[in-house]
Amino acid sequence: MTIKQIEVTVRDITTGYINNDEQGVRGYNGQLDIRPPYQREFIYSDKEQQAVITTVLHGYPLNVMYWVKRSDDAECPYEVMDGQQRTLSLCEYVAGKFSYDFKNFFNLTDDIKNKILDYKLTVYVCEGEASEKLEWFKTINIAGKPLNEQEINNAVYAGPFVSDAKRHFSKSNCGAYRLGKDLVDGTPIRQDFLKRALEWMADHETREGKRQTPVGYMAAHQHDPNANNLWTYFQNVLNWAQTNFDMKKFRRIMKGLDWALYYDKYRSETLDAADLGKRISELMTDGEIQRQKGIIPYVLTGDERFLDLRAFPQNIKLAVWEKQNHICPHCGKEYDFEFMEGDHITPWRDGGLTVIENCQMLCRECNRRKGAK
Repeated sequence: MTIKQIEVTVRDITTGYINNDEQGVRGYNGQLDIRPPYQREFIYSDKEQQAVITTVLHGYPLNVMYWVKRSDDAECPYEVMDGQQRTLSLCEYVAGKFSYDFKNFFNLTDDIKNKILDYKLTVYVCEGEASEKLEWFKTINIAGKPLNEQEINNAVYAGPFVSDAKRHFSKSNCGAYRLGKDLVDGTPIRQDFLKRALEWMADHETREGKRQTPVGYMAAHQHDPNANNLWTYFQNVLNWAQTNFDMKKFRRIMKGLDWALYYDKYRSETLDAADLGKRISELMTDGEIQRQKGIIPYVLTGDERFLDLRAFPQNIKLAVWEKQNHICPHCGKEYDFEFMEGDHITPWRDGGLTVIENCQMLCRECNRRKGAK
């Protein structure tokens, strides 16, 4: 790999700037690909954009940027490896997309405009094999917001699959966000939706008998012409969730659940959505349930562990332990307090409450044995 240092001005990189889905994001008179496939979406906040302009106006040094030189016959000979967020901030400001100090670029006097346009940027240009380029990309991720794991994976497995997947999962108002904003945690631009979709698909393939991981799935499909299978599965999962559970009533407890797990397990069954809704509504008013997000998993599986049921407080357990004379009523042996546990005499599922009248202190072994029945 060869590396050389060059200087370009803001005027140079903003000349011919375009940013659209058809032509991509280009600058430097069409010679610079500002957002190659492995790069993330624009994530700078307004404050961070403003800081870039402040740096330029004061003549302070802006961190160096890194470009990659493509092959001589490439339509666009350069791509931004590191510095995309700063480059976009400059291009968007000069293009009049945001204001600084309540002024747009076109409102400035000519001398201030030229001060910005003539500002010199230090760029290192590297030329080498694709594998060297991606390794260097990971190494120089030193400025701005650090890449997260999924953004690194997008770089390592760059190709038509990732490019198409990002179209569905990684843009601010992408299809995945519109469909799943109330069901999936995170934001598209930090790759949370794509990461979740890959996790779901990998788990799905594992349940189907093909041991898989999200990274393994990306590697296996890196050169697929599109990500249609991933996108279709994601849509099927969330459409199933929205069909069987009332989003208007239960949105608060639906977000962030592992919907793919339940889709794979119950999609062939005809669920009674009305009955499910009635049960969920009743459970949401039950003061014994400490974790309401576990209600839907509970009504599907019957596993009370999802609910994190209310435990007996320390004062009740101490009082009952003293009342029992430190004796476990099941095995008849005496135990110190720390070796005994509070147990519901009448279980929660049978209407038992977490009150002193419904408490007994069992030794750990007896409590485990009772819980296993």
